[in-house]
Amino acid sequence: MHLLLVEDHEELWDFLSRRLQRRGFEVTVATDGQQGLDRARELKPDIMLLDMNLPLVDGWTIARTLKADPETAGIPIIALTAHAMSGDRQKALDVGCNDYHPKPVVFAQLLSQIDALIPHSEKLANA
Repeated sequence: MHLLLVEDHEELWDFLSRRLQRRGFEVTVATDGQQGLDRARELKPDIMLLDMNLPLVDGWTIARTLKADPETAGIPIIALTAHAMSGDRQKALDVGCNDYHPKPVVFAQLLSQIDALIPHSEKLANA
């Protein structure tokens, strides 16, 4: 199961990538928006964790761009954002994210959200 983590804060991507790898995920990290967009197009990951506030290209633009392209539209995206304001969840869903997780990250909850977006056939293959 390949996961693309697009996050510019080293402490968070380090923490998340190590914990996700221990759970069996193959994790690729992108540390800015352009790199995240390029990696998503190149790798077509099984799931993407996307910080919405990134340098170069923001997460809102990345989500819209990926969902508008038939080659990448099927990649499930979980928005990660410190912007936990009223309406931000809906805004993330409106640009194409499949789910939303406010920061600070609650790892157990994030794992449940990832699990809910993994296709059933992937779960069987990894069982």
